[in-house]
Amino acid sequence: MAAQVLDVGFHVLAVDDSLVDRKLIERLLKTSAYQVTVVDSGIKALEFLGLLDEEKEISGSNHQQVVEVNLIITDYSMPGMTGYDLLRKVKESSYLKDIPVVIMSSENIPSRINRCLEEGADDFFLKPVKQSDVNKLIPLVPNSFTGKPIKNHEQQQIFSSSTCKRKQHTDEYLSPTLRRKRYNQIFS
Repeated sequence: MAAQVLDVGFHVLAVDDSLVDRKLIERLLKTSAYQVTVVDSGIKALEFLGLLDEEKEISGSNHQQVVEVNLIITDYSMPGMTGYDLLRKVKESSYLKDIPVVIMSSENIPSRINRCLEEGADDFFLKPVKQSDVNKLIPLVPNSFTGKPIKNHEQQQIFSSSTCKRKQHTDEYLSPTLRRKRYNQIFS
């Protein structure tokens, strides 16, 4: 399979069946200088990611165009395919499993949150998503030089730099592993 990768910078795929929520998350992400693609279903997200094309690969198609996605943020409750189902498909994929996935929901159900985090979600946001939630995505943003997520000491340098209008509290920017531990402490 020959894949053509389109370089579009840091790219977030936002998935939500609600037009209002899609517009809100798109605006918040674009305000934070992310490239954003929005779709209204899990199936369309899989199609965009090229996961629905796997059957075509098996049947003989030898060319697949891949748009690099650096992060997926998805609603949990959607008709047809839930955000949890989308998360599982992404984490089961050999070439997408390392993409961070954040789940959003308007329902604060601890068992749902734990289930998503255990399946590999990097965070869980309650709706409506706020700018402070989007700021929590920063640890998931790969460093432009290494392609790896930014480390805590690098975050402190970023947030205390003179380009930042106000110093952020670094405890808001916990790594996904520490966030999972915090969620587990809250709900156990």
